[in-house]
Amino acid sequence: MDERRAKPRLSVRLDAVWHGGEERHSARVTDLSEGGCYLDTVGEVLSGEIVAFRVLLPDGDWLYLEGEVRHHHHGLGFGVRFVDLNEEQTDKLHFLLKLAREAGPEAPAISADLVED
Repeated sequence: MDERRAKPRLSVRLDAVWHGGEERHSARVTDLSEGGCYLDTVGEVLSGEIVAFRVLLPDGDWLYLEGEVRHHHHGLGFGVRFVDLNEEQTDKLHFLLKLAREAGPEAPAISADLVED
């Protein structure tokens, strides 16, 4: 597969929630760049679909994002390209990317996990 990304992706492990139709799906963001991310999830999407999702940040805050599905793998997940980021979203995204870069490639991925009671 040709590498078409303009920005390098960094390894992360962040819990996320996304909505497809009337259903809520859990996911895990496993790589991240300024332009998009990959969500590991069993939910189904279509290429070109706009998906809204929330990502749990390491500080416990949430980052709301929307992205266009660029590719998907049935039962495994999908990659999105972010659309219409505002200043707050961009700042939070840059913060996450800074954390991941500072951790370095040999460190465990930065993470935030949902805790269920």
